[in-house]
Amino acid sequence: MLSFRVHAQQLDREAGTLDDTAVLDLGVQDTGPDGGRWALALRGVSAPADGELATVWTVRGAPHLYRRADLPGVAAATAPFSDADAGKRIFDAAKPLQAAGIGNLEGLDVVAATMRELVTAPMVKGEVSGRLTELLPEPHLRFCRPCGATHVHEMPFRLAALRAGLELEPGTSPPVLRPVPGLVPAETVPPHLDVVRGYLRLLGPATPKLVAGYLDAPVKDVQARWPDDAVEVTVDGERRWLLAEDADRVDDVPPATGVLLLGPFDLFLQARDRPLLVDDPVRAKALWPVLGRPGAVLADGEVAGTWRPRKAGSTLTVTVELWQPVPREAVTAAAERLAAFRGVVLKDVHID
Repeated sequence: MLSFRVHAQQLDREAGTLDDTAVLDLGVQDTGPDGGRWALALRGVSAPADGELATVWTVRGAPHLYRRADLPGVAAATAPFSDADAGKRIFDAAKPLQAAGIGNLEGLDVVAATMRELVTAPMVKGEVSGRLTELLPEPHLRFCRPCGATHVHEMPFRLAALRAGLELEPGTSPPVLRPVPGLVPAETVPPHLDVVRGYLRLLGPATPKLVAGYLDAPVKDVQARWPDDAVEVTVDGERRWLLAEDADRVDDVPPATGVLLLGPFDLFLQARDRPLLVDDPVRAKALWPVLGRPGAVLADGEVAGTWRPRKAGSTLTVTVELWQPVPREAVTAAAERLAAFRGVVLKDVHID
């Protein structure tokens, strides 16, 4: 299964283009300095042309990279499946909407319409949030105890942005939102952007529950959109599903080889069957802490440890904790690749 995912996600290829990079169909999370573009570099796309990629808040409210040409389809594919789905995705923001007799989708549309009128040129997120607080009625707002102020709820803010036709300016922190001229969601979801199919294709074999966990969606909504061409397979006695075209060739996938330093939010680590990747609870907690995730050392298709970078001026030091033997020269070569991507010199690799 892990070798299948390595191959499906093209972590075993040397070069590719944005058009033929499969993970861009599902979205490449762009969190942190070793985010979306490092994930693309690991899949052979080292220098995407300016303007070919777009950054938008989608799955789980996180920033993701997509092909700019795909944005209309992405807007349709990543929209909530139903009002109940919207309520699950916006978390605690659903309760005040319900109390006010406002549907969850209706609430998102109100926030999106207000954002569309407000953001006609690049605006910093904090400024947009402040103006929304002035313009939106009380059910859309919350009192924030840490800062002692009232704000719009965070998840509706993020999930409404693409509905409002807004993207994030790359490399901005805090984020800067700007309009995408003429962006209108597609009327139907293009098959290659279907998020349920995408999960099965890139992180399968899977179950509706695993897909729902990835999307923050109700299992019922995922089941209603389960592909007709998904076929049942058995994994350690558990029923799972693959797309038929993949089930026919999964046994022919060669074993994964090589050592890579995956970013903390690389798609390979986003699978919801985490025990398959790391079966030791202590190690799993180290790889997926609540805050401050490390990256993962991927060796021959398996997670073999964690790594953390430390940049000082124009040099980079990488600290690695290995859970199983990996040749030092292979880890160093992977760190050299990261340093080259960052445009710095590798100073040292510490291996524990």
